[in-house]
This record gives sequence, structure tokens and C-alpha cells, in this order.
Amino acid sequence: MSTKLTELLGIEYPILQGGMAWISDAALASAVSNAGGAGIVSTGGRTTAYTRDEIRRCRTLTEKPFGVNVMLMAPNKDEIVAVICEEKPAFVTLGAGNPVPYFETLHAAGIKVIPVVPNVKLAKRVEAKGADAIVVEGMEAGGHIGSICTMPLMTQVIPEVSIPVVMAGGFADGRGLAAALTMGAAGVQMGTRFLVAEECPVHPNVKQKLIEAVDTDSIVTGATIGGAVRGLRNKFAEEFVALEYSGKATKEELLEKATGTNKLAAVDGDTENGMIQAGQSLMPLTRIEPVKAIVEGIVNEARETLRAAARISL
Repeated sequence: MSTKLTELLGIEYPILQGGMAWISDAALASAVSNAGGAGIVSTGGRTTAYTRDEIRRCRTLTEKPFGVNVMLMAPNKDEIVAVICEEKPAFVTLGAGNPVPYFETLHAAGIKVIPVVPNVKLAKRVEAKGADAIVVEGMEAGGHIGSICTMPLMTQVIPEVSIPVVMAGGFADGRGLAAALTMGAAGVQMGTRFLVAEECPVHPNVKQKLIEAVDTDSIVTGATIGGAVRGLRNKFAEEFVALEYSGKATKEELLEKATGTNKLAAVDGDTENGMIQAGQSLMPLTRIEPVKAIVEGIVNEARETLRAAARISL
């Protein structure tokens, strides 16, 4: 399955695994890369020592290309980027801030740069500044989200740029991959889909909660304070939204209430008082299985979907 993305990164399938804070480690990233996609180690909330150790651990687990995600809201982002430049993974994805100041440094280290953007304006800007590809993320995604859905983004962004476009937000099966490729994308990024992988280190309680979830179990918190985050509906999320729209809490109070809740769920397994960051496409998450099985299932379904589309009479 050859696209501009597979050619750029030297991978077999046009699938990136999302960089999920507290979750995307070397075990998950290497499993995705070994399965033919491109895994990503997340540095969100992590130290420089952790970053270096996980990049090196990933290299012991795979000989295939993998990337590292940098959350540009992190106070230690410059130190994280410095470590990445020393360790030289194949590529870096950058989000939650202005990625442009880091392009020259990363390129000088021989690292491909793939910013995450939410609209046409920023897509054009990072292309003009030398991005190798972009991840365009719709609001169906888990975690921090923008304000435009995935389909309108595909409709509007893809024709406006010439670098490879990786779509993200709501992709969880082969039909979604086929749809993105048909629209002109070079690939997709999936995060939530890999949360139920055997190799994913997220707490088992979270995996079970995801498997039990239905299509209406997604909820957005923080939309009124400029920090919208999508996750699963639970005690924390519902209480947060009620407080948010009550007008009885300041932005600072709401942000303080949310601090640490991602780790509380992902690491500690508290699925009622922690924020379970996950996207809207929940029904495909039916069982825990190896990454290899997940990727192969997605690719086989995408191929069949594309074959079926080719048989449509025009």
C-alpha cells in the first residue's frame, strides 16, 4: 500500500499511531512499526531522561522507522527537542503550540518534521516553512481538539497543500483509512484504536471501559475555556462539564480541576475520577488483541473497501 507517506517514512502501510501522553511508549510504538505502520513515542508530561531512554528502548525493539511526539505546551519542550536531535528518530510530530521555530534544528539533525494542524491557514503556513508532511486533526479525535470536523478538513485542506497530509480524528478501521485515501490523504493517524492493543500500557481498567463504550459515550470538556478535550463520559467528565457551564468556576479553577486527571485514568486506572481521553469512534473497540492483528485487519478492510469502490458503476 504505497502513498506519499509510506515513501516519505519508508513504511509499509500509511498508518501513524498517535502520540498519547502517559501511554505511547516504546513497547507500543515499536509494535506498530513492526506491524508496518509508524509508531510514535509520546513525551507529554515526561522528562528528558525518559525521552532518551524510550527512544533507545524502541531501537532495541524494532529496526523499522518510528517517531517521537512533542507537546509544545510542555515547559521542558526545548530540552526534549535537544534530546530528540541527539537520538535522531526518523520523524517528529509537534502539536499544541507553534512548531515552526523547531523546523531548522530538527532538519539539521536529519529528522523529518510533521506538525499537527487544525485548519487550512496553519497547514499552508507550516508547508511554506518547510514541513515534510502534516497531521490534520479533526475534532472527533481524543484529547485536545480543534473546532472543525475531519470531513470538512479533508475537503478543505488536502487541495490546498502539496506535502503529504495525514488525517486524524475518528479513524478506527479500514473503511476510514480507505475514505481518507480516496479523499486524497496520504494516510491516517490513529490513537484510540491502539488503546486496546495488547502492547498498549494504558491501565486495564481503561481498556475495559473502552470495550464497553457505545457511540454516544464521547464527551468534550473545557470547550468554553479554550482547552477542549475529548474523552469518555464518566463521573469526572460529567461533573466538570456541569461546573463549566454553571458559571460558578473560573478558567483557572477549571484548569486546576483537570490537572493530572489524564494520568489518574491512564496510569492509575481510576476510570471514574480520571479523564479517559479517547476519540468518537468507539464501536470498533471490541476486544484486546495484538497490534499486528489490529493493523492487518485495518489494512485488509481498507483494501477490500477500495476494491468495492472501484466496482461502483459510473
